[in-house]
Amino acid sequence: MHVLISGAGVAGQALAYWLNRGGAAVTVVERAPALREGGHAVDFRGAAHLDVLRRMGALEEIERRRTGMGAMYYVNAAGRRVSRMPADLFAGDVEILRSDLAKVFYELTAPAGVEYRFGDSVRALREEPGGVAVAFEHAPQARYDLVIGADGLHSAVRALAFGPEEDYVHHLGLHCAIFPVENFLGLDHTAEAYRTTSRVVIVTSANHNAEARAQLFFPSPKVYDRRDLDAQRRAVAEAFAGVGWHTPRLLDALRATPELYLDSVAQVRMPRWSAGRVALLGDAAYSPCLLSGMGSGLAVVGAYVLAGELLRAGADHAAGFSAYERIMRPYAEGAQRGAEGNAAMMVPQGRLLTAFLNQYIKLVPYLPGKQMIANAARRTAEAVELPAYAWAGS
Repeated sequence: MHVLISGAGVAGQALAYWLNRGGAAVTVVERAPALREGGHAVDFRGAAHLDVLRRMGALEEIERRRTGMGAMYYVNAAGRRVSRMPADLFAGDVEILRSDLAKVFYELTAPAGVEYRFGDSVRALREEPGGVAVAFEHAPQARYDLVIGADGLHSAVRALAFGPEEDYVHHLGLHCAIFPVENFLGLDHTAEAYRTTSRVVIVTSANHNAEARAQLFFPSPKVYDRRDLDAQRRAVAEAFAGVGWHTPRLLDALRATPELYLDSVAQVRMPRWSAGRVALLGDAAYSPCLLSGMGSGLAVVGAYVLAGELLRAGADHAAGFSAYERIMRPYAEGAQRGAEGNAAMMVPQGRLLTAFLNQYIKLVPYLPGKQMIANAARRTAEAVELPAYAWAGS
């Protein structure tokens, strides 16, 4: 079975690992010229996420490269810490920088025979009897048995095979900007957050305190041009003009950085995840939004299930796709439901709600039911039973 995977992110690389292990010939095409550097941290929680990583042989290395993040502190405009949020209330079992995770997966797949084609992308798809003809931006046209879109929220494969993005991407009213900064706050495996009306600013230590990451959340219904970095910088600077704390210094760093990530907080909702010999995986099919804490976990579990069901089905790819969706859809939709209210709570509108949440955050560590927050996230993460596939050693 010859499979093309579009996207060398978490989902695409995890799927490449499992398909290759099961005997498929796998090519991964990635628009970026190399594995992406920078980016924010991702986490995994619960037995299902960790079991898949363990079966991949990746968990030990992920734990070795873990960020080691601790508590997050909310501060006031003067920088005084007013509340402490313990890591066990919002973090997973293991957290790692997205770029480090990509390297772990690459080291498992490239030497094992997965072909990576960087600096290229899928331009057109045409299904033929027994396969899919794929046109690329740069490489010559080629034919594959199956094509999998694991190319994220703005999936090119989804647009080609299913239709325009606006039919499936549902914005939750927020945008998030993430970019590297100096660790000028002297953060030691921790984070500080400042919340004001309709704005949240978070600075997190990164790379074991060698640097930091700024995360800026703000409401906006507008979709920004992802190819225009200068326009993105201006949009963020305008949104945070006049915001206190260390925000002016962060905006100075923003103007100079080449590593800005700006995107909407959004979910992908689709009535089906496959069409003929093309299927979608991870955020391309069922993004729960970046505030869910479940995107990477869903990606690795989905990759394991998709590969397992395709290899179990053999030549009947339609049966494999159907089984994958039957197993994963309730799990993905549960994660989306759990995340829907996070946007409103993350960046509250109005002074009264902002003041209420600031007071509530001060009390959370002392509330008798504080573990309900962590337990609810864990229940969502563990709400799937991993199938056993003999070839996967599980």
